[in-house]
Amino acid sequence: MTGSTHATLVPYWSEKLGKTHLSAFQCSQRGGHLLCDLAGDRVLIAGRAKTFMKAEIYLPE
Repeated sequence: MTGSTHATLVPYWSEKLGKTHLSAFQCSQRGGHLLCDLAGDRVLIAGRAKTFMKAEIYLPE
């Protein structure tokens, strides 16, 4: 799952569990542990990150 998915799941599970601080494990080949906090209408996500791609975006003027 990506951070955007956790931003959707945290409010749902926060309401179900009655908690604003949640811990998540990304079960994938790269794996990862995320600390998630529901702060009003925002989800704060912390954890370690690995660069997997670098890119440049050009926008027409």
